[in-house]
Amino acid sequence: MLLVKTSFWVFVNMRTLAIAVLFSSAVGTLVSAADWHQFRGPQGQGHADAHDLPTRWSETENVVWKTAIPGKGHSSPVVVNGQVWLTSAQEKGLSLRALCIDRASGKIIHNVELFRAEAAGPKNVKNSFASPTPIVEKDRVYLHFGQRGTACLSTSGDVIWKNTSLQYSQPYAGASTPILFEDLMILTCDGNDSQFVVALNKRTGKVVWKTVRTHFKERAKPLPLMAYSTPLLVTVDGVSQIVSSAADHAAGYDARTGREMWWLRYDGFSEVFRPVTWRGLVFLQGFENVSEVKLYAVRPDGKGEITKTHVEWTLDRGAPFVPSPLVVGDELYIISDGGIASCLDAKNGQEHWKDRIGGNHSASPLYGDGKIYCFSEQGVTSVLVPGKKFQRVATNELASGIIASPAAADRALYIRTQSHLYRIEKP
Repeated sequence: MLLVKTSFWVFVNMRTLAIAVLFSSAVGTLVSAADWHQFRGPQGQGHADAHDLPTRWSETENVVWKTAIPGKGHSSPVVVNGQVWLTSAQEKGLSLRALCIDRASGKIIHNVELFRAEAAGPKNVKNSFASPTPIVEKDRVYLHFGQRGTACLSTSGDVIWKNTSLQYSQPYAGASTPILFEDLMILTCDGNDSQFVVALNKRTGKVVWKTVRTHFKERAKPLPLMAYSTPLLVTVDGVSQIVSSAADHAAGYDARTGREMWWLRYDGFSEVFRPVTWRGLVFLQGFENVSEVKLYAVRPDGKGEITKTHVEWTLDRGAPFVPSPLVVGDELYIISDGGIASCLDAKNGQEHWKDRIGGNHSASPLYGDGKIYCFSEQGVTSVLVPGKKFQRVATNELASGIIASPAAADRALYIRTQSHLYRIEKP
């Protein structure tokens, strides 16, 4: 691990008091804190306001219900009131659908086709045609399928609006999940032909603002400029901004207007994990020499290019590509795609421990009830106790692999495997 220090932490502590970077992804959602209404939970950080979550389970132990999900999809389940929503691509990817499962019984109560294609098109072998996660707010469900369309449903399953005007090329299929802010639904649309951030009116689906990304460097051998990261909403100096990772730079945008506020240069082409934030820092994914994944600890209060001025530290080896980081207390937890978990000091990146927990990982880790849950593509969940020493207290296996990031609400975990959705809960 190589750490690059670029500023003094004393300065950051002073600035933290002033800029007050706050979790604000759930502004205006009016859902219970115990629900899981969007990707990575109430604040988009992987934290659950849950209690008495199970530590052990199997195909027969602590399973309240197990429901076969028609079609394929990697979207996470979202849990609000008595419903669980997710998306699925059926008929070999031709039919893109929203599914609603009754929270108590596990019965599918809505299966709504939103978009139909003449041809499914290409996708990456590890992606699906239904990877972005829905968002629930009040009595509406917002859904996105990349360039194939965006829609809004009522929680009764009625279509309110659709938008298919955002055209861009994603030969590996879409994956970035939208976020909500005030009356806006904000999307990052990074294809290999055009790259932009756009806000739709939540009531109508019409475009309110659109900002084209511009900070792409010229290359002797051009690379695709696609990216798949879900943006994060933070508040800095009283201004709500969207932190969004693009192909070879990240940027902060004014959430109300789309005006670019700052940008950070790196050398990449396919960012995936979602940023997280802690005490005035934002942890972003980037690359060096295209293939080497890095993690950047950035202060998001700059203006213009901040590459040489606002990077507090970097992790040059062992950074994850797909699973998003997790902050618990003052520690940053990451798990590599190859199953190596690490605990770092969030302030300076110093490593507390590193351990191979096994399997391949695409799902992001989840924290709830004093435990960290790490989910492998092989269907094995490692349950860790957060702290400066590695402690694994359980491993649990389900019959099918896990790609989608699970959810937690009240006392239950909701785990989507490649074939089923489980509600896992102690009796």
